[in-house]
Amino acid sequence: MSKPTKKVTAIIKLQVAAGKANPAPPVGTALGPKGVNIMDFCKQFNDRTKKIEPGTPIPVEISVFQDRSFSFEMKSPPNTFFIKKAIGLAKGHTKPGAGDPIGKISMSQINEIAKEKMVDMNANSVEAAASMIAGSARSMGLEVVEG
Repeated sequence: MSKPTKKVTAIIKLQVAAGKANPAPPVGTALGPKGVNIMDFCKQFNDRTKKIEPGTPIPVEISVFQDRSFSFEMKSPPNTFFIKKAIGLAKGHTKPGAGDPIGKISMSQINEIAKEKMVDMNANSVEAAASMIAGSARSMGLEVVEG
């Protein structure tokens, strides 16, 4: 006999720093109006992200059920996070496409990012994922080079 499924009343998408979920905005303001126990979410999220580098931005999709319980699914960090980390960049270009590139990223670095991000990307191959990541790098004001 299967367990009856709970009715989902809301889906909330947030980006929360690994190990740093707390009741302050954006978590509290997103979950509070839905009646979710904010501290339960924070404890569970921080516990599940304790092996990830603290502060890493983690996209999370929270399903809120009719009885105010919840479940959540974590995704991999955004492309820009991996790109900045790969080349040691603090932030992207303020006006991408206007002016000189602010740095370079190699196709081998992009391919490594693509392999890690593949599970969360809408791509059929690592090459297709790499193409998307290269586009993100260019939009950040980076020059994509062979290597």
